[in-house]
Amino acid sequence: MSLCHSVTFLPLTAQAVFARGIAPARGHYICVGTSSGLVLVFNIPAKGTNITLAEVLAEHRDPVTDIACESKDSANDLVTADDSGVLCVWKSGEDFKLRTKISAYGVPCSSVKLWDGVIAAAYGSGQIRVYDAATGALHVELDTHARWIYTLDIAPESGKLLSGAEDSFVQMWQLSRCADSGTIEVEHRHSECVTDTQICGARFCDPQGTSFAVTGYDLSEIIRYVQI
Repeated sequence: MSLCHSVTFLPLTAQAVFARGIAPARGHYICVGTSSGLVLVFNIPAKGTNITLAEVLAEHRDPVTDIACESKDSANDLVTADDSGVLCVWKSGEDFKLRTKISAYGVPCSSVKLWDGVIAAAYGSGQIRVYDAATGALHVELDTHARWIYTLDIAPESGKLLSGAEDSFVQMWQLSRCADSGTIEVEHRHSECVTDTQICGARFCDPQGTSFAVTGYDLSEIIRYVQI
């Protein structure tokens, strides 16, 4: 005797949802990026734990990769990035408004920073692009790393830019803006190789950028460098 079983396969509708990218915004707000492309804006009360969802920014069509805020009071004080390379510049506060949308670059924007009206965006291609936050105009394109860039950081008081990538290198740059023309300029300052380490984290240790720390995959330590 043989038995015949009928099996029905149901479509899988569940999807994993992750959050990636978080930054404070003007007022008592925290912005969190998601894999659906939405940016969730949470209202953080001055006292207590009654955190509420204040707004949802639905401009991105691909997973959000990073969010950065401007430390100074600015009309363009928040930038969001996604897996297609699209950048969105926002005015934050009680009423979030999209100011500028920078077109996709063709590769993911892995990290983004905002400083003094300047956007520094790192890409999976190993390049860094520097934009004007007010206009979205591209000012500088740097072929700086041989592999995927994982992290950027900016020293807020000096405008130094730090980048770390899979190619084991940390690069340091100086951002500046010409007072007469408004042109954004970038000057290379330092290069450091962390041997046999795919760098996944790099941060300045002080507002002036006189020291920085790095770490990497499978590395159980943080390495700190000081400029002498």
